[in-house]
Amino acid sequence: MARIKKVDFKIDPEEMTRAGVHFGHRTSRIHPKMKPYLYGVRNAVHIIDLEKTVEKLKEALKFIQELISENKILLLVGTKIQLKDLAKDIAKDCGLPYVIERWLGGTFTNFEVIKKRIEYFKDLEKKKAEGELEKYSKTEKAKIDRELRNLKLKFEGIKNLEKLPDAIFVLDMKKDAAAVKEAKMRGIKVIGIADTNVDPTLADFPIPANDDAISSVKYILDKVKEAIEKCKMKNEK
Repeated sequence: MARIKKVDFKIDPEEMTRAGVHFGHRTSRIHPKMKPYLYGVRNAVHIIDLEKTVEKLKEALKFIQELISENKILLLVGTKIQLKDLAKDIAKDCGLPYVIERWLGGTFTNFEVIKKRIEYFKDLEKKKAEGELEKYSKTEKAKIDRELRNLKLKFEGIKNLEKLPDAIFVLDMKKDAAAVKEAKMRGIKVIGIADTNVDPTLADFPIPANDDAISSVKYILDKVKEAIEKCKMKNEK
């Protein structure tokens, strides 16, 4: 890994508080391995220690910059309904592949099969764009259009993925546990937001934070975007 010089990511705990980054789940839903990252309890809800969040977020951002500086691939995974649009926008802004629909089993562990499906999807898209589908009947075209919509839903965010990513950034490690599991099986590094109900040790770079509030996840993803943009600007010089 390339060594990145010390960078000030301008992480402000007060801004984090306003974004609700510190709010965990009810105390009954605690994962025991999250205890080192807790500050206390308020109204039966665990409060995350933002000093720990700052420390872990800096580590994650530094790692992301190392990836980008070496032209390595980071895949963003965010299939939670309220986070899909945010995840897609950030991924597109940063030029990252992304998954915002249901995680397809085998995306990593059976990548060659997935890749063939992606090639089929791209080929179908090309044929449509070039007017090659006009020779089919109205019924056949409607069927192909349905298939294209379905393929786009599944593969749009990863259609330019030629090989397995070097790391994934998971916005909810509980909801997308399958993605985390497949990444671990294939030796892909995991960066993950760790709310109080998840096992932070599943991520190589856990970020203790609220994974439900859009404002909390947006704060973290905005920092990721800033870190990537700064890194790309340096690379271009």
